[in-house]
Amino acid sequence: MKKVYYLKSCSTCLRILKELDLSADFVLQDIKTEAITETQLDAMKTRSGSYEALFSKRAQLYKQRNLKDKTLSEADFKHLILEHYTFLKRPVIILNEHIFVGNAKKTVEAAKTALEAL
Repeated sequence: MKKVYYLKSCSTCLRILKELDLSADFVLQDIKTEAITETQLDAMKTRSGSYEALFSKRAQLYKQRNLKDKTLSEADFKHLILEHYTFLKRPVIILNEHIFVGNAKKTVEAAKTALEAL
């Protein structure tokens, strides 16, 4: 499976997609216009190890709801990501059994290395 979950209106996501120069066999899913399903999220969790690893603590709603002051469980992270797309750390790149979550330079470089190895 070759898939990218991203936000079309996010300049960082678009820059990373351009930098990675993905082949045509990648499926791109704009999470704002096509919501993530529970099945898709569960598949991401299986690869990443936890829902928290997929959760963006930079989301404005995270701050607005004072979630940093609360102790969140894995079920809470899952529920929040399914509730609103901004809680998913972006982009999420799935390359067969590998997953690359977020826009950290180290993550993008790892994704680039994995793509070159194909």
